[in-house]
Amino acid sequence: MKILNVDQIRSLDQSTIQHEPIAPINLMERAALTFVDWFVDHFPSTTKTKIFCGLGNNGGDGLAIARLLLEREYPVDIFVVRYAPRESDDFMHNHRRLKLVTERVHYIESTTDIPAIRHHDVVIDAILGSGLSRPTEGIVSDTIKAINRAPATVISVDIASGLYTDQPNSPTDVIIEPDYTLSFQLPKLAFMLPKNEPYVGDWQLLDIRLHKRFIDLAPTPYYFTQPDEARLLLHKRKRFSNKGTFGHALLLVGSYGKIGAAVLAARACLRSGVGLLTVQVPQCGYTILQTSVPEAMCSPDRHQNVLTGTAPAGHPGNESIDPSDYSTIGIGPGIGKAPETLAMLKGLLPTLKKPIVVDADALNLLAENREALANLPKNSILTPHPKEFERLTKKWNDDYEKLTILRDFAKKYQVVVILKGAHSAVATPGGDIHFNSTGNPGLSTGGTGDVLTGILTALLAQGYDPVEAAVLGVFSHGLAGDRVAQQRGPIGMTASDVIDALRWE
Repeated sequence: MKILNVDQIRSLDQSTIQHEPIAPINLMERAALTFVDWFVDHFPSTTKTKIFCGLGNNGGDGLAIARLLLEREYPVDIFVVRYAPRESDDFMHNHRRLKLVTERVHYIESTTDIPAIRHHDVVIDAILGSGLSRPTEGIVSDTIKAINRAPATVISVDIASGLYTDQPNSPTDVIIEPDYTLSFQLPKLAFMLPKNEPYVGDWQLLDIRLHKRFIDLAPTPYYFTQPDEARLLLHKRKRFSNKGTFGHALLLVGSYGKIGAAVLAARACLRSGVGLLTVQVPQCGYTILQTSVPEAMCSPDRHQNVLTGTAPAGHPGNESIDPSDYSTIGIGPGIGKAPETLAMLKGLLPTLKKPIVVDADALNLLAENREALANLPKNSILTPHPKEFERLTKKWNDDYEKLTILRDFAKKYQVVVILKGAHSAVATPGGDIHFNSTGNPGLSTGGTGDVLTGILTALLAQGYDPVEAAVLGVFSHGLAGDRVAQQRGPIGMTASDVIDALRWE
């Protein structure tokens, strides 16, 4: 699913009007009907509803919604915020249609006109739409402040009034803080960004049948991964497969006191379909791994407490890691930043010819030794959380600049970067960003990143394209977290719960 900018959204409406064909006012009616169908499914007909409308097309949507709710016998009060001398043509058309149904249209020209909003009210925000390009002010700002102070449930039509669609707001901007945002057809880039969380709420998409061909052809670097799209990436297994078919992965994980990270990554890797798994850990983790993850082969490191990438003296076979023995390598969870581990990482990277997965302290070591970034194999997958990514790059001023830095980094080093968080962003070497649609706050707990590393390592070992592995891996990781949250709630969720909830179907 594509995420389009403001100009493209406007052109999409025009393309629909031209090619369907449909009159603009009828397209607005279709959007209003879809909104009302959702509203009726979620709120009983006794719900006292206050609709605040602007003077543009978003206000026209609000007037149409008011008329349709009144026809369904909802108790509705309509308030038009008069912030300009003129209204849009579609606003005026819907205003005339509404007048045939009710005379209860109130006008807000000063703060004394703003109504009291009660606890059991539902407020529909249709003041300003997606085309906003300057901060709210005057009576619009005053009305928004009053709505935000109220104890009512607030629903924004398409986007919260005052929120820019695809550029940063100022910290002082006055913006509606909705409980729900019902967006028409496609998500907005603003919905994906952490700083906008108070101004989005629980957002949902309403399909109003906009021109599909326009959407298919519209250029954009931003995408939103839908469940059906993610599941299409899953490889089907053939009847005559064997364990060699699904790759041999190596995990370089763990250090003294952090062998749990190694266990989690290994268990997740096995649960994600790898054929064979070798885990190299310091000697202190050997017994733990052999006991906790019997399905994995454990290769003890020469060092007792940290990883060096070499085998103990007298160990049969190679004294150091031979990358050609493995389909891929996952490195980072729990490894620490010991000098011996840094030496291992610096020595290993130039020998690699296939993409690997890099996480946790491996990322922090790269951040402190940036010259080593140039030795990353192309299409490797990096999985930083925001602070780790900031160490790799630089501090950003806002979430939009962060996305620019993310795209530039992925293109410069020709790697796939998963910037973790709500709607984790998968940046590709070609400069695209795929936002994830699964996951919940319960995943904000220690060890879930180690689980993701295991998942991604398993997918690479099985021959998945790195971008597809990243998109599918992040989606499946979040979906497992959602399953756990449904069963026992997000508070108290553990990384082991996520592994147990993984399903590949």
